[in-house]
Amino acid sequence: MEYKAPIEAYKGVVREITIGRGEKTLKIGGENILPFHYFDEGTMPNPPRFALEVMDMEPGEKIPHLLEPFGDTITDPIKWAKKCETFGVDAICLTLLSTDPAEKDSSPEEAAQLVKKMLTELKKPLIVYGSGDEKKDAEVLPRVAEVCTGENLLIGPVQKENYEIVGKAILDHGHIAIAQSPLDINLLKELNVKLCKFLPPERVVIDPLSSPLGYGIEYSFSLMERVKQIGVITKDNMTMMPIIANLGSECYKTKQAKENETQGLLWEAITATTLCLAGANLLVLRHPETLKLVKKTLLGGNEKWQS
Repeated sequence: MEYKAPIEAYKGVVREITIGRGEKTLKIGGENILPFHYFDEGTMPNPPRFALEVMDMEPGEKIPHLLEPFGDTITDPIKWAKKCETFGVDAICLTLLSTDPAEKDSSPEEAAQLVKKMLTELKKPLIVYGSGDEKKDAEVLPRVAEVCTGENLLIGPVQKENYEIVGKAILDHGHIAIAQSPLDINLLKELNVKLCKFLPPERVVIDPLSSPLGYGIEYSFSLMERVKQIGVITKDNMTMMPIIANLGSECYKTKQAKENETQGLLWEAITATTLCLAGANLLVLRHPETLKLVKKTLLGGNEKWQS
């Protein structure tokens, strides 16, 4: 008798979300299987996608082996982003670091005009992160959303302290929200429930926070894995969103990644690979060589995804 391996099909489907518009679009999510479970009765129409991070100001801490691939472009965020595009990224992630009150405390209008200009200059879709200061982000991100109306940006972080003002601006001006919560499934679902009272869940991406290798990565892995399992297996409406892992900056805060180039590349690459296996749909990296290594490792054997 011929043996047939049992096949398990799941009820839930991760929502497929499109970032950007026109020729500059990117699809993430859409799977109804657990990460890389091609043997199950389901599909994963979109591979993990990768962005490189650009800051709107020259980094205060200059790690030579991290900045060397970008040369002097780090003094100009648009040139820096264009350089990133040459490395085969799927998207650019702009961090508005200068708006942080602890940095330059630059104005919401300055940030918004930079984002608008970048949209005209770049060929790839744009992800925009605020500084992470919830009060300042509540001023900056709504202005970015307004100035870039209709551009379908992926904007965040939307946090419990500012979700109403930032989330409603994202809704009103046609963008997608990055809902960020601190490594807790209950807080994650609570934020999504509140946000989705006025923002369609088809316009929400989950950021559960990403810890680097050796600095709590097991918490990030466990949470992402649980979010994906609850969404796909039990069809939980508040966890069937794609996941973004903004991990590059976190990796290069570690002393190990700073010490030398090889160690830094491996620190970031192992973190990225681990979080992909946990269920991340979109990953934000810092080093272009990490991008090349992780894409080859995860996508190189799948002809459909090679590009």
